[in-house]
Amino acid sequence: MPTDAAYQIITDWQQLEASAAEAIRAFWIGENASVVGDEADRRLAQVVAHAQDGEGRITAVATAVPLLYPRLGQPMYYYRCFVGRAWRGRNLSRTLLRHTQAVLEAFAREHDFPCIGILLELENEEFARVLQAPQWSVPAFTYIGKSERGLDLRVWYFRDARLKRPE
Repeated sequence: MPTDAAYQIITDWQQLEASAAEAIRAFWIGENASVVGDEADRRLAQVVAHAQDGEGRITAVATAVPLLYPRLGQPMYYYRCFVGRAWRGRNLSRTLLRHTQAVLEAFAREHDFPCIGILLELENEEFARVLQAPQWSVPAFTYIGKSERGLDLRVWYFRDARLKRPE
């Protein structure tokens, strides 16, 4: 069984190497993540970071895509994370989310805030059941309601970001 200290996080945002892309594609297939074909190509372009174990095997992947969520009316990064079966139930998903927050916030600051924060939709039923506080402290996401799919929606805004006005 893997230990929490036995992985490292690699930043891939807008610099995903071909070898890492192929390893991530193989990881998704091996884990039956339903990310194949054209969808895998789209998601590979969205990879922010991945985690790997001490032997270089992919253990988790975080992706983000800019979107204008209608209920917010603001550009946000829609975040997804997939953790391999052997690594679930550990702090890896939280560690990867916090890393992604730092990467995307730094990018947003450097590029005049193309997005003002991160939006996540809790597809993991266990997380949604256990994490019932409206405001999480670490990572600091706020509950904002349910998605069209009936899933919990949470947001986190970048420091110093400002609301965008319609053009």
